[in-house]
Amino acid sequence: MSKKDYYEILGVNSDASEDEIKKAYRKLAMKHHPDRNPDNPAAEGKFKEAKEAYEVLSDAQKRAAYDQYGHAGVDPQAGFGGGQGFGGGNFADAFGGIFDEIFGNRGGGHGGRGNVYRGADLRYNLEITLEQAAKGTETKIRIPAMETCEVCRGTGAKPGSQPAVCPTCGGSGQIRLQQGFFSIQQTCHKCHGTGRFISDPCSACHGAGRVKQHKTLAVKIPAGVDEGDRIRLSGEGEHGVNGGPPGDLYVQVHLKPHPVFSRDHNDLHCEMPISFTTAALGGEIEIPTLDGAASLKIPPETQTDRTFRLRGKGVKGVRNHIHGDLLCRVVVETPVRLTDRQKELLRELETISSDRDGKHHPRAQSWMDKVKDFFGN
Repeated sequence: MSKKDYYEILGVNSDASEDEIKKAYRKLAMKHHPDRNPDNPAAEGKFKEAKEAYEVLSDAQKRAAYDQYGHAGVDPQAGFGGGQGFGGGNFADAFGGIFDEIFGNRGGGHGGRGNVYRGADLRYNLEITLEQAAKGTETKIRIPAMETCEVCRGTGAKPGSQPAVCPTCGGSGQIRLQQGFFSIQQTCHKCHGTGRFISDPCSACHGAGRVKQHKTLAVKIPAGVDEGDRIRLSGEGEHGVNGGPPGDLYVQVHLKPHPVFSRDHNDLHCEMPISFTTAALGGEIEIPTLDGAASLKIPPETQTDRTFRLRGKGVKGVRNHIHGDLLCRVVVETPVRLTDRQKELLRELETISSDRDGKHHPRAQSWMDKVKDFFGN
C-alpha cells in the first residue's frame, strides 16, 4: 500500500467531489497506463498508485476512514475496518469509461441483468447550535428519495404490459466490441445493462421504475460532535441497481456561529469586558458557561488580554469523553460619556499617579525605555 497522500496522488483537494476525483483518476490512468508506456517502467508504478488512491477516495466509507485515520484506516492489516481490499467495482466502472474513450463508444450503463451494484452514498448538511452539539440532540430531516413507482410497481412498463428482452444484447445486458486484438465487453447502450427493453414506458416514472419522493428521518446527534463530523445512517442512501443493497446517508454536522463562545476542539473561548476599577482593584465577576453562570475572581492589577482558564467548563469530547476548558480573555473597558465630576476625578487620579520611576505603569515604562534605546542607537 502506498504511503503517499491519496489526494496529492490524484492532484485534488481534500474536499473534492466524486466527479472531480473520478476525472482526475481517469486522466492519470490514460496517461500512465502500461499499454501506452511499454518502455517506461515508472509509468506502471504511477498507474498503480493512482488506481489505489481512486479505489479509496471513490468509496465514501473508505474515504471517511482515510480522512479520519489516514492509511491505517484503509489498511486491512491495521484492524480499523475502513476498507474491504482493493480491486472492487469502482475501479472497473471508471476504467471501463477510459476504454469507452479509446474506442469511441458512449453507450455506458450500470451493468447487466446479472450484475448487482450497491446504491450511491448521499450527504446531508445539518446545521446545529453549539448547545446542541455539546449536549446532544435528536432532530428530523427531510430528504429526497427515489422510491418504487406505485403505478407500474417498479417494472417501468405501462400497466398491462411487460418489459421485453433487449433485442441488441439478447437479455445479457452486455455487448462485445472488437478493435484489433482488443476484445472489450461493454454495457448495452439500448437497455443500459438491464437486459430488458421497454417499448411502452409507464407514464408516471417514464420507464425508470422509480419516482422521486421525500422521506423524513430521525437523526440522533451524540453529545460532543464538532464541525465537520459525520453521522452515518446505514441503508438510507440511493437504492441499489438490479436489486443491490442501498447506499448510506452521511449527515455532515456544521455549527452555527455562537454569540458568546467560539470552539476549538473541546475548549471554548470567550471575551469578557471588565471595568477599569475591577481591573485595578480586583473583584469577582460572573461569566456565562454552557451549564449556567460561573464566578471568576479577578486579581488586582489585572491587565487587558489576560486569559483565565476554567477547567472542565468546555465541551465533553464525543470520542475521548474528556471535558475541555473554558478560556476567558478579559478586556479592560474604557468608560464613555463621562460626567464633569468623573472627568475631574480622573484628572485628579492622573495627577496623583505621576509616575517617574514606572512604579504604577510598568508596561508603559518598559515601552518608553525601548523607544529611548531605539532612538539612542
